[in-house]
Amino acid sequence: MTTKTAALVEKSAAVAGVPARRTSTERNAVRRVCFQLQVKPERLAEYTEHHRAVWPEMLRALKRSGWHNYSLFLREDGLLIGYVEVESLEAAQAAMDAEEVNARWQAQMSEFFVDLDGARPDTGFLELTEVFHLEDQLDALEN
Repeated sequence: MTTKTAALVEKSAAVAGVPARRTSTERNAVRRVCFQLQVKPERLAEYTEHHRAVWPEMLRALKRSGWHNYSLFLREDGLLIGYVEVESLEAAQAAMDAEEVNARWQAQMSEFFVDLDGARPDTGFLELTEVFHLEDQLDALEN
């Protein structure tokens, strides 16, 4: 694709309200983090209910702290998979640690998890290793 064609595609996408595809440089500035926790099976409904309407102050704190495109996925047996994009996981966690609302949220959420060994849910998770990312491989083909 020529530079001119790429620019037209991005402009058309923007007009249509579709986000333009990020360049590999832009994507490399963002770290994709996937993690795993285990929710107590007998607490699934209550855990899910808490996440239907997260406290507005918690949502704003996450945004201020650099948590982007953050999602949680829950399986019937309690397996919880989280995904977030951050510049630095350590910096994002430190920023949240400075937020008063985070201490209250983590204290409330900690009772829903198994095997935290005294850690808070936002630090006691198992980080998973990324083994495939479509855009990275497509970029490698184009370069």
